[in-house]
Amino acid sequence: MGKREDRKEGDQSSKSSLSENIAFFRKVSERIMAKMPLDELLNEIITYSKKLIGAEASSLLLYDAETDRLNFIIAQGSKGVMLTDTYVKPGTGIAGWVAQKKETLKIDDCYEDDRFDPSYDKKTGFHTRNMICTPMIRKGELVGVIQVINKKDDEDFDSTDVEMIEALAAQCGIAIENVRLSEIEVKSEIINRELETARKIQQFILPSSLPEINNLDLKFSLEPAKELGGDYYNVFKTDSGKYLIVIADASGKSVSASLIVSAVDSFLRTTLLLDHIDLDLVAMVTRLNRFMIKSTTSDKFATAWIGLYDDETSELECVSAGHDPTYHLNPKNGEIGELTQGGLPLGMMDVPYTSERVTLQPGDTIVVYTDGITEAMNKSEEEYTTERFTELISKSRSKPAGELLDTVLKDVHKHRNGHEQSDDITIGIARRR
Repeated sequence: MGKREDRKEGDQSSKSSLSENIAFFRKVSERIMAKMPLDELLNEIITYSKKLIGAEASSLLLYDAETDRLNFIIAQGSKGVMLTDTYVKPGTGIAGWVAQKKETLKIDDCYEDDRFDPSYDKKTGFHTRNMICTPMIRKGELVGVIQVINKKDDEDFDSTDVEMIEALAAQCGIAIENVRLSEIEVKSEIINRELETARKIQQFILPSSLPEINNLDLKFSLEPAKELGGDYYNVFKTDSGKYLIVIADASGKSVSASLIVSAVDSFLRTTLLLDHIDLDLVAMVTRLNRFMIKSTTSDKFATAWIGLYDDETSELECVSAGHDPTYHLNPKNGEIGELTQGGLPLGMMDVPYTSERVTLQPGDTIVVYTDGITEAMNKSEEEYTTERFTELISKSRSKPAGELLDTVLKDVHKHRNGHEQSDDITIGIARRR
């Protein structure tokens, strides 16, 4: 009779213990699934996994797909700190085996298991007796590994412990990835805000309107491919009454290209403030090139075409710094001349520059552009080409500057036929009235 009563009491005690474990597991799950920074979440996992199973110690290794390794996480105050110099490769040691196989291991005597690495015990003085090691999986992908070490009171881990830690690991895998995705979204939002600010600054650099020139019909258009572009144009009226016309194309994309554009614009504005009356175009381009060499890295440069137009004499002096040919259209026969005199792109090498001069006659048209025009591609990756461009502007040479500009852009868009724009598209048309 006494044995039956003892068995009944034992069964009730076991049920009570299981019930308490389940209740505690629910609390742990709720805590882990709560929103918190990643370092705090990792610390919570380390702390609660030990308490849940009744283990002396626990550890967590977070998988880094880029380096293909498991980085140890240690508890530090309220945060979990990643030790990137203490790691395990998948397939190495117990944690590495679990990560590679994505299977749980329950080991009753770690020193009898060939996969166990005792070096951590030697470093810390801790003796690892037994262990449960289980993977954290999210949608079939490895997130990390949890280890609970040494069941208290010198006991062995049992099947219930395995089930509990596996259930916890499943919750942890979801929680960690959710936090990671949230942090990525936050970082992405910050980057997007910064890019938007940079875009507004760049828009401020570009002219909102062009100066009115008595004898020159002048139009420009810039269509950026990304939030930040590497193309640039501007028209400045100098103190001497002449007009400085600039188009440039910076190497690279996005932020790096926009910084080069900003440097070019800053130099030009400063120069125009200092050189009040007589602007020596060749000397200015030479100084701009030296400025770019000193203020950018060797792989960053910009091509540019810079013209100085005298509205009283209709004379145009210009320098090409490695830029695409600037075209001079004859209004009578459609012949196309090229203005290419100058030198290397800005920022590459300290070299001398030369200029050329042309006096514009009524009807003469100057066409400046960046290679986003001629290299615009359709879905078959066929370029618009220089040939198509020059043929079109020759046929349309009698049109006013604005109409000619629109004609070119419509034809480029027709060629692309909805294909993604890969580069900035900038074009400027100047027609002598």
